[in-house]
Amino acid sequence: MKQLSLNLPDKTSVVLASGSPRRRELLKQIGLDFTVMVSQADETIPEAMDPKLAVQTLSLLKAADVAQKAEKDALIIAADTIVVYENEILTKPKDEQDAVRMLSRLSGKTHSVLTGVTVLRRKDGKSISLTEETFVTFKDLQEQEILSYVKTGEPGDKAGAYGVQGLGGLFIEKIEGDYYNVVGLPLCLLGKLLQTEFDFELTWEV
Repeated sequence: MKQLSLNLPDKTSVVLASGSPRRRELLKQIGLDFTVMVSQADETIPEAMDPKLAVQTLSLLKAADVAQKAEKDALIIAADTIVVYENEILTKPKDEQDAVRMLSRLSGKTHSVLTGVTVLRRKDGKSISLTEETFVTFKDLQEQEILSYVKTGEPGDKAGAYGVQGLGGLFIEKIEGDYYNVVGLPLCLLGKLLQTEFDFELTWEV
C-alpha cells in the first residue's frame, strides 16, 4: 500500500517543541518522525501586543528555547494557539469559572483562532514564523450545557476553553479556514513551509 509522506533532508532530525498530544498526533498524521522536547519559555503575552504578532512571537520563543538543548542537526517545530473574540485574547482558562466565562462569551458568536508556527533549523539558525487564522462560529449555548461541559475537564488545557476534536465539537456550527488550525497546528501551512523553505519532499512510499 502506498503512503504519502514528507521526507526529511539528510542528517536532519525533527523536534516538536510542545507537550500537546494533539500536535503530536497531527505530526504523526503527515508521516513525520520526530522527538518531543517541551519548551520552558515564558508564555506571557504582552497586553498591548497585536494577537497575530503575539502567537508568532510565542512560537519563536518556544523554538529558540528548545534549540538551546537540541542536537546540532535538529529542525524545531513550535506552535502557539489562541482564541480571539472582540479583541480579547482567550488562552487556557485559569479555572472552571474562567472556562464558563469564556464559553458564555463565545456562545452564538463567531471568533478567531490564531496559531503561530515557527520552524527553526539549529545548524544555521534559519527561522521562519507565520500565523494561520480560522473563524469558528458557535451555536447558542444553554447555561447547563456550558456547566456540564466544563465539569468534564476537557476545557482546562485548551485555548478558548474548548476542544474542536472532542465534546466541544458539539458547539460548533461553522468553521471557515483550516480545521487543523483549530486543533492546534495548521498542517497545510506547515507542510508548505517545510517544502519551500527547508527542503522537505512530499513523496509516495510503497
